[in-house]
Amino acid sequence: MVQKLLQALINNLGVKLADSRFHELTGFNTVNLNFYPPCPNPELTVGIGRHSDAGMLTVLLQDNIGGLYVRKAEPDHASPGNELWVEIPPVHGALVINVGDSLQILSNGRYQSAEHRVRTTDTVSRVAVPIFNGPLPATKFGPFPEIVARDGVARYKEVVYGEYLKSYFEKSLDGKKSLEFASME
Repeated sequence: MVQKLLQALINNLGVKLADSRFHELTGFNTVNLNFYPPCPNPELTVGIGRHSDAGMLTVLLQDNIGGLYVRKAEPDHASPGNELWVEIPPVHGALVINVGDSLQILSNGRYQSAEHRVRTTDTVSRVAVPIFNGPLPATKFGPFPEIVARDGVARYKEVVYGEYLKSYFEKSLDGKKSLEFASME
């Protein structure tokens, strides 16, 4: 499913990839099992702080508890701390799909990675199972040349995915600051 969705997103950009290159860009998959115990003061606790995911796409299976919030896009003049967060209500049998930083880089910003966070509850535990898809660790990637030619500018530099991941995990979660590693701006 993820491969078909990524192929459709890349085709929508007007980019054609050889099968071997597509595999390099989408061949790394990991699964997490996230458990969030109840907290008596959930407003004082962060399950997972605000961040975007490093890979191409993340597929999330939520339980029926909720707690996933996505930052709503705002004008550039919005002040830190005044962000608007929208809860993504769980839907039985549905999957949540997040665009990650790697797809933002490849698309030269046409697709935006989703900044999100997780909150705990005061009554019940929460379980989430995210599946992360990204480039193979040794893969060098940057904005697709076809898009840079149309845009007239590359907003991101070429990076090696393993080095991007190393930088991503060495920093604390802080919104989309992980993209600074690849940014040309």
